[in-house]
Amino acid sequence: MPETPATANTTTPPASGWAGQLRLTVAARGGRSYAARQFHEGALRVLRPHYLDRSGQVTYTVVNPGGAYFGADSYLLDVAVERDASLALTTQSATKVYRTPQGPASQEMIVRLGPGAVLEYVPDQLIVYRGGSYIQRTRVDMDPTASLLLAEVVTPGWSPSGESFAYDELRMRTEVRVLPPGAPASSAAPEGAPPSPGAQVAQGVDPAVPAAGARPRRLVVDQLRIQPDAHGDITGTGFMEGHSHTGQLLIADARLTDEVYELLTAAVDASETRSGITRAGVGEPYGVRCVCVRSLAHSTQAIAALHRAVVDLLREHWRGQPPLNLRKY
Repeated sequence: MPETPATANTTTPPASGWAGQLRLTVAARGGRSYAARQFHEGALRVLRPHYLDRSGQVTYTVVNPGGAYFGADSYLLDVAVERDASLALTTQSATKVYRTPQGPASQEMIVRLGPGAVLEYVPDQLIVYRGGSYIQRTRVDMDPTASLLLAEVVTPGWSPSGESFAYDELRMRTEVRVLPPGAPASSAAPEGAPPSPGAQVAQGVDPAVPAAGARPRRLVVDQLRIQPDAHGDITGTGFMEGHSHTGQLLIADARLTDEVYELLTAAVDASETRSGITRAGVGEPYGVRCVCVRSLAHSTQAIAALHRAVVDLLREHWRGQPPLNLRKY
């Protein structure tokens, strides 16, 4: 699938081997964010952008026309938000993982945030069905002045036996690194420059290994691994505590002061979930702080409501933006 006419490259990318890939670079001009570069191939694409308020933030919706992830499918999301640009990224519907006898389905997400950039990633829930295995790896490189919010809700899929956890395995890993002030975080590489992190992944290279001369510092690594057969009674004490749904929310921003942390704690306590909130990360690299929220609940709606409450609180407190109304339904 070619790039958008206004920004198409003169060369066609080689065959990638991904079942679907999406590369999106968002820039800012005149106080308004827009897609400076856009490429999609296979079973991933985005809908036309829209603007939910007058802040200039652009919203993109990721679509999988195939409807689900299947065995041995691999997907790539390569997202860059450049200086002072703001992106709200979501999905059109739930991400579904069906039986994967050929091997786990997987998704790589590479994110780069420039100075003053904002990314709010609020997808619909992930549903893993009976016999399914899914691996998700997310890597973020951010400028110390950028703002990051990543949300996930995991829902067990229906099975004929009525079991809530009939899937084989779920693995999710998120790593966030902070770049030194002034270090480039854009995917807009000049001719002859090293490949983008997304391209490195396609070539089997780990972009988490610092390039020569770069000194990114790791902020946090968040991991979730669920193997129902190996864990015994996954619904019991010490694991799901009788709940069926789990959620993760990660926030990285230099403005996560004690005051903001108390506001977030109040929002978590007021939710209809069993949640914990904690300051996370390896110190405060280049002044950036991190907060993680882990939730258990009996429904997707309860966790999604908590995530929306946190998103809306930070939007209003930090940027004076109205609530995030994605208008999907």
